[in-house]
Amino acid sequence: MGIRFLAGVTGLVLFVLPLTLNAASNETYRQLNLFGDVFERVRADYVEEVSDSELIEAAINGMLSSLDPHSRYLNAKSFQDMQTQTRGEFGGLGIEVTMDENGFVKVITPIDDTPAQRAGLQPGDYVTHLDGDSILGLTLAEAVDRMRGPIDSGIILTIQRPGAEAPFDVEIIRAVITIRSVRTRVEGDDVAYVRISSFSEKTTRDLEKAIDKLREEHGEAIKGLVLDLRNNPGGLLDQAVSVSDSFLIQGEIVSTRGRRPDSIQRFNAKSGDLIDGMPMIVLINGGSASASEIVAGALQDHRRAIVLGTRSFGKASVQTVIPLGGHGAMRLTTARYYTPSGASIQARGIFPDIIVEQARIERLGRGPRRSEADLRGSLSNEENNGGEGGGEGGGDDATGASEDDDKGDDEEAGKADAGESRADSDYQLARALDLLRGLQLLSSTMVN
Repeated sequence: MGIRFLAGVTGLVLFVLPLTLNAASNETYRQLNLFGDVFERVRADYVEEVSDSELIEAAINGMLSSLDPHSRYLNAKSFQDMQTQTRGEFGGLGIEVTMDENGFVKVITPIDDTPAQRAGLQPGDYVTHLDGDSILGLTLAEAVDRMRGPIDSGIILTIQRPGAEAPFDVEIIRAVITIRSVRTRVEGDDVAYVRISSFSEKTTRDLEKAIDKLREEHGEAIKGLVLDLRNNPGGLLDQAVSVSDSFLIQGEIVSTRGRRPDSIQRFNAKSGDLIDGMPMIVLINGGSASASEIVAGALQDHRRAIVLGTRSFGKASVQTVIPLGGHGAMRLTTARYYTPSGASIQARGIFPDIIVEQARIERLGRGPRRSEADLRGSLSNEENNGGEGGGEGGGDDATGASEDDDKGDDEEAGKADAGESRADSDYQLARALDLLRGLQLLSSTMVN
């Protein structure tokens, strides 16, 4: 009886399922007929003539943009621009944007050394108008397309900056944007500073070259590394994985999970650390998104680096670019990604190990100083043969300040103005350098 019952149930399921599928497909066809009716009515009765291609493209865009902020249709030109961008070169303003729930374009970050950065745009700025025309009603793709144009042509962006009393206009001249995704320098002769501004096809290769060059020039003098991912909007997943792998010797880097059970992918580190276990700090902020969050999350979860700064953007989704023959492509969100600990940072972001807000550093004026050596009758230092303290030049009213001291301060201020050390004007970087040197000192003390 049991066998017959199971067989009967199986037969029932097989019988009902096609009916369900047919019902679903019939409803789909009814909806498509509705679309066709609307399409024909717009073609026939809209107040102005609209081309069929424009209507269909807008319909596709509407369908994709309704899913999430990152899914969209790319026409042939946009698809070509995107391919160029991932190769590290594209035309435009040099600005990464998204669209908020109110329909305004929000700046994720200006790209380093681009017209947008030189014009002073900042993460969190809102673009409300383009050449005086409101952005409201435009899709993100349409707004981005409006911001692109011929090289050396200008565009006026109206910016609403949080905390500013009123919107203001910024004129930006379009240019060919060549992204140098990896920049390096040495801070204070002992700390390597590496900035990754985006993840393009050449990022990992450029990173390896940069580290090799630093080691060639400075050898064992380098005692630690600061990896700056602030205002990095992301880029290619494989580059985020390989950059993380450059500093990890084992373990999971990131996993991605789509809608289907068989879509799960895990990316693991291979043996080898580019900097041989040197102390490392990763800098992040609200402009660090997507691929940069993968790197920060992997290094944080494996305790390979200390993450310092402010909470990141919180984009934990993966987009797949699907070519559509000769009709461009669609950029579709196909998976979420998870850090090695299994956490999703979607709409949450990476929380730094040490929170350091960006701040302006100002040199404070100082009044008179005095030390023990200035006190009348103070004991001399035997190692200096009585050269300091206890002398006739001392006294309770001595300041201990000299013209030479003031000159030294002026020289240091001049260095800061000349930009010899970015840490003098970058509070987060300064704190990262202090922490790295503290770790170096602690390590050497423990060894000795």
